[in-house]
Amino acid sequence: MNQITPPPKLDLIPASAPFSDAQRSWLNGFFAGLLSPDVATPLSAEQGAAVMQGAAGDGDDGEAPWHDQTMPIADRMKLAEGRPVRRKMMAAMAQQDCGQCGYNCHDYSEAIASRSEARLNLCVPGGKETARMLKSLYEELDKAPVAKAADKPDAPAPAVTVTIAEPGRSRDNPTEATFLSRRLLNKGKSEKETYHIEFDLSASKLDYVVGDSFGVFARNDVGLVDQIIALLGASHTTEVNGKTLREVLIDDVSLSPAPDTLFELISFITGGAQREKARALAQGEDPDGDAATLDVMAALQKFSGTRPHPEAFVEALEPLQPRLYSISSSHNATPGKLSLTVDSVRYVIGKRKRLGVASTFLGERITEGEKLKVYVQKAHGFGLPQDPKTPVIMIGPGTGIAPFRAFLLDRKATGAPGKNWLFFGHQRSDCDFFYQEELNAMKTSGQLTRLSLAWSRDGEKKFYVQDRMREVGRELWTWLAEGAHLYICGDAKRMAKDVERALVDIVAQFGARSTDEAVSFVAELKKTGRFQADVY
Repeated sequence: MNQITPPPKLDLIPASAPFSDAQRSWLNGFFAGLLSPDVATPLSAEQGAAVMQGAAGDGDDGEAPWHDQTMPIADRMKLAEGRPVRRKMMAAMAQQDCGQCGYNCHDYSEAIASRSEARLNLCVPGGKETARMLKSLYEELDKAPVAKAADKPDAPAPAVTVTIAEPGRSRDNPTEATFLSRRLLNKGKSEKETYHIEFDLSASKLDYVVGDSFGVFARNDVGLVDQIIALLGASHTTEVNGKTLREVLIDDVSLSPAPDTLFELISFITGGAQREKARALAQGEDPDGDAATLDVMAALQKFSGTRPHPEAFVEALEPLQPRLYSISSSHNATPGKLSLTVDSVRYVIGKRKRLGVASTFLGERITEGEKLKVYVQKAHGFGLPQDPKTPVIMIGPGTGIAPFRAFLLDRKATGAPGKNWLFFGHQRSDCDFFYQEELNAMKTSGQLTRLSLAWSRDGEKKFYVQDRMREVGRELWTWLAEGAHLYICGDAKRMAKDVERALVDIVAQFGARSTDEAVSFVAELKKTGRFQADVY
């Protein structure tokens, strides 16, 4: 979805508020994004303090103001200034609590700080920036002063006990699933390529609950691997770690963003200006303005003529990480089966087509009946309400529909009597209406109480789910007043912020509240678990 024109900068948090300059700056930006320019009202120091506390995670002083998926890492690190190293480590992470690392952000930072976790590169969405920052912070652990017992902020991090989960319950102990099928969900001249993917879990006896995610260990594209081997001037059958070079590059290492260690290796085997560039890149600099586009193959092309030994080359690469996807099926409805809703990622940089590793693996490279390593990642605070009579409002444009299809199928299978309202949107109604027949059948049967649609490319003016929310704001407020739980799934940086802004406006308008009361109401929904998000 395209981002709307941002509102002007507003000074909502007064200088008298009890925050640092960095915290005040972040809060101003956050609320400027939440509030439409025509309804923005300056917040009092007391209200700002209440909102900060409501948005905070657990920490040394009860706050984690950096815990926001949309905040750049530089801003997060500013908010963590003066905190213990373990808190800075948390701020360095992507703040999605996605579970791809095997932890949530707080627990991953605690595990590193307590030295029970030595791997610093597990934050997949944080990527190179996070890994680089964690490495720097890890080096600070040995330099940190000995803490006094009464000095809480500098107290040593509590030990984190790491237990090996049963097969299929953790990225460190995956099980196997069988790929069953893929079905293209787009029609006609869609600009997207989205698949419904199905797996058989019966052999592993793996189960799950709706809201959980599915971890997939994908494999790299053979064509890309062969091009890299050619750039190395090596043979496919060269032995590395007991396997062929080709097998290692397909199964074991990431060929996505080139890691600092690869540039360090290149700096050792070249000279002159090339060596200086490689050293600069290894230190996080960008001498030619292309660092953000350098994957492993592009790095080898940039330093053409340097041919690292295959074994040293492999050691310089990062491990290939699993990818997580929201589960779009219900174990109660189809035991032993699991489905995903996956956008195939393809883009061009220069003249070269780049491919999303897992999305194109699932979309075109894996074959029917093939087995792959998988695991179920338990959701952190994202799931159906305990009371089956509770109404639910689900907002999931694009592939964000995945967990809500699961919710609907689960409530149908368990006979949950609660009302269900789905907001779905995409580009065009004639080619991007995922699960159209299924959803219409649910609507006809009464399982889906309301279905609100938004198509951004059908008319002259772009129209999104947050626009549809505003149109039906009175009814949406009525559902919330009746105790409905509200859920968002999808893009964090644009859609989720726009939806939350619309929600605040709806609460203010139809709930007869002031702007600050509406903000507090939404914060309370989050605190009590009535507003949950699975955003990325």
